[in-house]
Amino acid sequence: MADIYFSLGTNLGDKEQNLCQAINHIQKQIGKVISQSAFYSTPPWGFTSNNTFLNAAILVNSSFSPFEILENLKRIEYKMGRIHKSENGVYSDRVIDIDLLLYNDLILDTPTLKLPHPLLHQRKFVMEPLVEIAPEIIHPILKRTMKDIYYSELLNR
Repeated sequence: MADIYFSLGTNLGDKEQNLCQAINHIQKQIGKVISQSAFYSTPPWGFTSNNTFLNAAILVNSSFSPFEILENLKRIEYKMGRIHKSENGVYSDRVIDIDLLLYNDLILDTPTLKLPHPLLHQRKFVMEPLVEIAPEIIHPILKRTMKDIYYSELLNR
C-alpha cells in the first residue's frame, strides 16, 4: 500500500460540493482517504478569472500504481464535467482539477507523469493545505519538509 497525496481545486459551480464529490469518487475508485485538509479559498493561479478557487489536499492509501491512479483521476474529472486538462501552461476555469502530488517518496519522470508534481513546491494553493495534513513529509527531490518549503519560500507570496 502506498501513501498518495492529492491536490484538489475547483472554481465553478458549487465548489464545496465539487470537492466533496471528488473526494468521494477517490475514496470509491482509488483508495481509503486517511486525511483531509480544510478547504482554502484562493485566487486563480496562472490565468485571470473572476472565479476564486476552493482548494484542498488529501492523503489516500492505495495499492494502485501511479499510472493506474492517473487514469482513475482522468475518469473522475471527466465524470464531473472536466473535458480538457490544461496544456502547455494554459489554464482556465474548471469544475474540478485533481493533481497527483506525491506517491510515497517515488521520483518519476515520464512524458505522462512526473512525481513529485513538478510545480508542487511553487504553488501556495497546493502547499498550504498539504502542510496542514503533512507538515513533516520530505519532498523526495528537494530533501526538505513541506513545512520548511512553505514557510521559507511561499508564506509571504
